[in-house]
Amino acid sequence: LGACGSDDSSSSDTSKDESTMSDDSTKTETAVDGEKIFANNCASCHGNNLEGNVGPNLTKVGAKYSSEEIQKIIKNGKGQMPAGVLKDDKEIVAVADWLADKK
Repeated sequence: LGACGSDDSSSSDTSKDESTMSDDSTKTETAVDGEKIFANNCASCHGNNLEGNVGPNLTKVGAKYSSEEIQKIIKNGKGQMPAGVLKDDKEIVAVADWLADKK
């Protein structure tokens, strides 16, 4: 969980920080952080580094599944993973897109 917070504090572009702060309440779509959502909802089963735990290793999940396929797995469950771990469609898309980049 410590790695999630370091992304925000490492920015050296103050104008970027200011725009992020002023836009957080109006740009919910861009404010959705797939990595952070994963850390808060999925890492307990899939590991903080995607290495797997109770759930499977996801370090190269994007080589096997597209974002759309990952979205279906998140929504419907698969194997021992229950359906509905995430319910918000924007969060599901954000996590699926982030995982699909893991190849």
